[in-house]
Amino acid sequence: MECISVFDMLKIGVGPSSSHTLGPWRAAERWIHELKAANLFDQVQRVTIDLYGSLSLTGKGHATDLAVMLGLSGADPERIPTDTIDIIIASITNTHKIVLDNQRIISFDKKEDIIFNRAFLPFHSNGIKFTAYAETEIHTSTFYSIGGGFVVKEERTVDAENKELKKEFPYPIDKATELLAFCQSENKTISEIVLENERSLRTDEEIDFELHRIWDTMLECMFIGCHTEGNLPGGLNVRRRAFDTHKRLNIEMPYTTPQEWLESIRNSEVKFRQILKWVSCFALAVNEVNASLGRVVTAPTNGSAGVIPSVLMYYMVIENHDANFDDIKKFLLVASEIGSIFKKGATISAAMGGCQAEIGVSSAMAAAALCDLLGGSTEQVMIAAEIAMEHHLGLTCDPIGGLVQIPCIERNSMGAIKAINAAELALDTDPKNVKVPLDKVVDTMWETAKDMNTKYKETSEGGLAVRVNMSDC
Repeated sequence: MECISVFDMLKIGVGPSSSHTLGPWRAAERWIHELKAANLFDQVQRVTIDLYGSLSLTGKGHATDLAVMLGLSGADPERIPTDTIDIIIASITNTHKIVLDNQRIISFDKKEDIIFNRAFLPFHSNGIKFTAYAETEIHTSTFYSIGGGFVVKEERTVDAENKELKKEFPYPIDKATELLAFCQSENKTISEIVLENERSLRTDEEIDFELHRIWDTMLECMFIGCHTEGNLPGGLNVRRRAFDTHKRLNIEMPYTTPQEWLESIRNSEVKFRQILKWVSCFALAVNEVNASLGRVVTAPTNGSAGVIPSVLMYYMVIENHDANFDDIKKFLLVASEIGSIFKKGATISAAMGGCQAEIGVSSAMAAAALCDLLGGSTEQVMIAAEIAMEHHLGLTCDPIGGLVQIPCIERNSMGAIKAINAAELALDTDPKNVKVPLDKVVDTMWETAKDMNTKYKETSEGGLAVRVNMSDC
């Protein structure tokens, strides 16, 4: 049984895509480790990278080529100053050299050494192959970026970078029915069950430290997005909307830090239309930062990174002004467990399942976590997740120009609003009257994903991606 940590589902990384940016970045790091483990690193004179399937078709729009170069260079996506990314890439491009793992300089021409293959590999649509040469080829490995920053090889070996662990949790869970059974037999809440599992990996201090870091990253991301004006990079000339919306919402109290900003929003008058605007503003802000190669938290992916922080922020600034870290902790623990159930039973990769696998899953995660904080029972929390996903089933992924901008950014806003609505519907629902269990909607999502035409799975070969041209923008 796959044991997925909270910190596997919620990873800190650089945008715009967890599967097309963070995944290839981590794959490059793993490959460097392989070279060193095989005592081949010091022999390398040249490397080539082959991108396959969706990684190839939308790779340039998702900065896959840049992510590979950064990974090979030894940069850490969690901690690299994002304003240095352009400097590193410019240096590699202009000098035709790359410093492998920040240790060994070799020749590298990104136009020649990164190969975009339209063909799909059979195991997964996000394939990437690394090859090292001395005088001749000395080592090659193929990885698959399966969504949310998770990287596997075809034999599904353990990913040490992502801590996708084989050891069993005290409460091993694959399905919602198993989670419910543990909650009932142990008389624990969902967050308590998840916390016990997490304690088998880390101390309480480590868990709290990492959860603080995740929330701080989310809050900072919303703050940056709401205070940055201009157009997004990539050629679509998409104007940042969070800045304009935030300005019109007109906060009167002064602030200088993200936490002071949160408090100032709490003290603003908020009516129903303003609530919609605030939630949308938070979600747009995150995904505009994501589209600009900024730092976000995969939740469960970069393309859907705005839903969970915006719904959690809604709870903190609208529903409960006394909300504190304990509330944040419960929210993130519950959200991560719902996300892991979808990952195990279906997919969180748009290249495998369309956008239902990203926005749909993130909306389900947020709906469940919000329902929990609002006092919902374990059954109602699962109902909230089911409702949110049920109304995202079949959602396609058809990004214009292969960029995580249109329609991706707005979809985070819509997913957040749906999550809030789903939580409220669940709170008013008697579990005895429910017709669609959460596990059934997970199964349905996976069947829908398998039936969906490849054109609508992050390939930019159908839908808006072909109906709207770059020149139209």
